[in-house]
Amino acid sequence: MSLRRFPLLPLALGLLALLPQVLAAQAAPAPPDTGRVTAIRAGRLIDTETGKVASGQMILVRGGKIVDVGPDVDVPPGARTIDLADHAVLPGLFDAHAHMLLTTKRERDNNNYYITTLLEPTAYRAVQGVGNALAMLRAGFTTIRDIGNAGLYGDVALKQGIEEGWVEGPTMLVSGVIIAPFGGQFHVQPEKPELAEPEYLFADSRDEIVAAVRRNAHFGADFIKIVTDDQRYIYSVDDIKLFIEEAGRMGMKVAAHCWDIGAHNAALAGVASIEHGLYMPDSTLQVMKKNNVYLVGTDFTELASREMGRDLFTPAVDRLRRAYRIGVPIAFGTDVVFSLQGEDRGTLTIDFVSSFERAGIPPNDILKMMTGNAARLLGVDKERGFLRAGMAADIIAVPGDPLADIDALREVDFVMKNGRVVRHDAGEEDEPLLGSRAASTAR
Repeated sequence: MSLRRFPLLPLALGLLALLPQVLAAQAAPAPPDTGRVTAIRAGRLIDTETGKVASGQMILVRGGKIVDVGPDVDVPPGARTIDLADHAVLPGLFDAHAHMLLTTKRERDNNNYYITTLLEPTAYRAVQGVGNALAMLRAGFTTIRDIGNAGLYGDVALKQGIEEGWVEGPTMLVSGVIIAPFGGQFHVQPEKPELAEPEYLFADSRDEIVAAVRRNAHFGADFIKIVTDDQRYIYSVDDIKLFIEEAGRMGMKVAAHCWDIGAHNAALAGVASIEHGLYMPDSTLQVMKKNNVYLVGTDFTELASREMGRDLFTPAVDRLRRAYRIGVPIAFGTDVVFSLQGEDRGTLTIDFVSSFERAGIPPNDILKMMTGNAARLLGVDKERGFLRAGMAADIIAVPGDPLADIDALREVDFVMKNGRVVRHDAGEEDEPLLGSRAASTAR
């Protein structure tokens, strides 16, 4: 591509690279009113760790955190009361494998994300990410791990925009740019190998591995994602251990995109999680259990398989069933990137519970995989994922009983994130952060 045809391209790319820093430099919104108290009357409070239900509970929230939970909580005068006495109340959900800045189009791209990344710049994908993030939040997903394919650090920018109140969305942990052997997940042609950038950072030597990890850390990544076996040449156990060692220096974990052979290497090396692992044999699953490596299986539904044009549902359910039987730690994650008329990212994501149902996993364990297990994998289990005093007030409610029928999660009608009511179909919601920021800026 000639720069003469696009004389402003270097400038545009330079400005785009600065987007995360620009967002970080903006003044943060006013802190929440730490004196405001909200009392939530919970008809059935679900402990997603144990599957136990407590009736007639009160949850007291102040300053974005849960301060008390129980049947006899003292509610101070003037507290806002939210009546969910006819609902099941549980922690906000997690998606441990999300792509907010990637949305393929069937008509234009044939749902091939390589084409999508060639046609859509990071800035436009960030706009899509705003919509996807809001849809996820309203569906009950209050925390997500965004795991790459976000252009040039667009995931970092979206995370910062949410944290600073410019847009509404889940709490995000982000990977930055995926690190991979040459070619990444694409099969580039020799005349234009750069077409795989900026979706991937190529790292084929030990020095390149260290440099790639540090680059992502510098630009705001919370964890590192690597690709192990999408090419004929795969990362060795020693390669993956180097990723883990270097990321660990900065307090980051490593997630490994794998299918089969690369998954075994990743399990032996001791990554935090294996993403996909669709064709793993029991021997690899046994190593995962031994080394406490989480499976984030992105267990493709029948709908997702149809949209992607191949049967991923059958092997996904088989591998999920075997992993559960063996005792591999599992966290819920989806890999939704396709779009569908009449659906949004949140409804497409919650549909993935159907694969867990088909694998024969009981609802109480599915809920644990969508909350506590995912929180532990993401390293936020001291802050989120449980309805206990001191935890972030990430709370959802459904009119049905998800312990009897996990599909009740499709009917979320109340969502609180960090103490703010962002959805309440039968009551008032807090003022959108974006509206508050826009109003204060205008003044």
